[in-house]
Amino acid sequence: MTSTPGSAPGTPPSGRGRLRRRAGTAAAAALLLAAIPAGAAVSADAGTPRTATGPQGQTLTVSATTGLDPAGQKVRVSGEGYGLATGIYVALCKDNGDNRVPSPCLGGADMSGGSQTSQWIVPPGDPYQGDLAQAFGPGGTFDVEIEVTAKGDGLDCAEVSCSVVTRADHRAAGDRTQDVRIPVAFAGEEPGEPGGEPGGEGVDMPAGTVSYQAVADFTSAGKPLDLLLHPESKKLYVGADNLPDTADVDERGLHVLNPEDGTSESWISLAPGSTGELRASTAARIAGPLPGDGVVYNYPLRGVGAAEAGDEAASGVWLTGSTITDIAPGTTPETVLVAQGAKLSEIVRATGEATRTLTLPGGARFAADPERGTLWYSDFAAGKLHRVDLASFELTDSFDLPGAQGMAGFTETDPATGAVWVGVNRSVLVFDATGTLVKTLVGKDLARDAAFDTDSGRAFVVWQDGGDLSDPANDNNGTLTVYGSEDFAVAAKDLSLPGNHSQSGAASLAVEPGGGTVFVTSPAEGKITKLARQVSPLVTRAPADLTARDGEEVALAAEAEGAPEPTVRWQVSTDGAQTWKDVEGATGPELSFTARTAQDGYRYRAEFRNDVGTTRTTAVTLTVTAATGGGETGGDTGGTGETTNGGDSTGGDSSSGTGGANGGDASTGGDSPTGGDSGTRSGGGSTSGGSSGTVGGSGSTVGGSGSGAAVGGGVAGGGGATPTSGGGSLAATGATVMSVTLAAVGLVGAGLLVHRRAKRRTDGAS
Repeated sequence: MTSTPGSAPGTPPSGRGRLRRRAGTAAAAALLLAAIPAGAAVSADAGTPRTATGPQGQTLTVSATTGLDPAGQKVRVSGEGYGLATGIYVALCKDNGDNRVPSPCLGGADMSGGSQTSQWIVPPGDPYQGDLAQAFGPGGTFDVEIEVTAKGDGLDCAEVSCSVVTRADHRAAGDRTQDVRIPVAFAGEEPGEPGGEPGGEGVDMPAGTVSYQAVADFTSAGKPLDLLLHPESKKLYVGADNLPDTADVDERGLHVLNPEDGTSESWISLAPGSTGELRASTAARIAGPLPGDGVVYNYPLRGVGAAEAGDEAASGVWLTGSTITDIAPGTTPETVLVAQGAKLSEIVRATGEATRTLTLPGGARFAADPERGTLWYSDFAAGKLHRVDLASFELTDSFDLPGAQGMAGFTETDPATGAVWVGVNRSVLVFDATGTLVKTLVGKDLARDAAFDTDSGRAFVVWQDGGDLSDPANDNNGTLTVYGSEDFAVAAKDLSLPGNHSQSGAASLAVEPGGGTVFVTSPAEGKITKLARQVSPLVTRAPADLTARDGEEVALAAEAEGAPEPTVRWQVSTDGAQTWKDVEGATGPELSFTARTAQDGYRYRAEFRNDVGTTRTTAVTLTVTAATGGGETGGDTGGTGETTNGGDSTGGDSSSGTGGANGGDASTGGDSPTGGDSGTRSGGGSTSGGSSGTVGGSGSTVGGSGSGAAVGGGVAGGGGATPTSGGGSLAATGATVMSVTLAAVGLVGAGLLVHRRAKRRTDGAS
């Protein structure tokens, strides 16, 4: 997700030496960070420092990047190579991708100097230097601590990708040259992957964003009032009233539709009335499915019917008493639960006989949870929620419904958790199985129905507009929202439902198992809208940085999931991620080609697209080194040294030669500032002998002309007085690995590692 410097488009990038110097600097920074005394900076995982390179060659290092404490911890952030003309902020921010401002940020843009969550770094002599900001050190360096938390100041790293970043301060807000980004992850997540899910860099929306899109409207079922997608037959049952706009047809009854295209498979319009005579009847509310196929439903005023596709008429019974206000499956297959206002009864479906009856303090709608033996009864007029024990058929407790104000909504139970969701006005109150109010979800419209998908753990809520356009709160459009049923987090983008208002009846929902398809009724428009889930591409396999020798076959691989299934194309940047172009013909999950030195430093990424959005993998870097052995790819310098276990086995000053065991024409060598009389370990001689090495050797800046080791003629110079088998390989120099490493770090700091760029070729994936 970071970019590296490069030359103009179409020209080879800067040499490998430059890349190696940066890698050496990163290694040095990592060593220094590892050596920080305990207590100097709190880090969840000191083993995960990361370094990134910016568009102008800046390097940024963060001491800890994974397993961060969501509640907050300090991380150490250091940088070098920053320009001295622009101030920067250092903070944890939402990562919006290449060439987009990282925002929002924890702590905002700190212009007071008092924030612990961001730091302000300014050029020396800047008017703000002092209490408000600190100045860059020599070479555009800084070293600060910031406090990071997973959530705050409009930023939630569980929902979006977050990075520790540098960016230009408020005086140059449009300057993207100071943007350097290092993805971080809090406990349970991966870097740059919100919520622990794999993901790339979303271009137009975050990777893996779930949304729903209307794909069809079904208008063959009159005025739809209630829905049920049968779990076995998979048919869509619709309880319907007559639609006034179609005066030539009375559409009341139970409609059976094909859920794929909405075609009508059956229409049961007749049910027995109070005298037992069949008559056209509205199917007001569906209680539940019958085994195999069919449903039990309520038809006005007091009818309880049952029918399945193909029936000419419903069978049913007519109850005594007042109008049925709600209905649900009973505690046995032969019974149903019926509400007639505040009276709750369990009746035998075939006869209408009440086996148990309970009169509650008030109410009209309920939701049963047979698995837990509980029934929840809503009294919207009094603002109360009553709990009934189904085993004893007794009232066990009552709870307040804040904000009900007499406005009827819905009552539904989540079969997975036992929670009861109650829609009141423009809110949904969620009570757990004990009756404790655990969450209030607030919408802009009236809460009308909820449905649950246990496969995905999602709760779907339909909100209807009030329909009164004289009210500024109304716009005639409803909304579908999707939540996690356990954490109540928004699980999909809100979907507007144009024209879905409540003045002609309450909307209802049906959800296909898995949540891939949702059906929403709009009584006012006489239609059922079919919605399909869509997911922007989410990267499930990403490429990694790659190192290869000239002429070696290499492959990069990437995969993503999404709905619809995303397509892929590979892209390459020859100028350090400043510009990108498509790799011709590269539209598969794997990009294979022959690596050439001309491609050293090229960056590659895969871009996935579908109808929802575009996601790109983090750019990776290809490093190409010269091939070993003699031949044209070797370079300019060789030597005639022989392969021995000591002595001066590498070549001298000549620009050509037959090479040694690791030799051939080395990519660097000769009288280099660091090589003495010969080349690097890959040039003109054996890695385990000779009079020189990458650092040291005869005539080198550091080191003498001794027996030749992998690091100079002895560690950090000298006459090579520590002879070893092999003339001084790293494992046998007589110095510890740490000593050698520290010597290398010192040399990196002194800027002494210089490499001559090898001859390049231009074929391959470019």
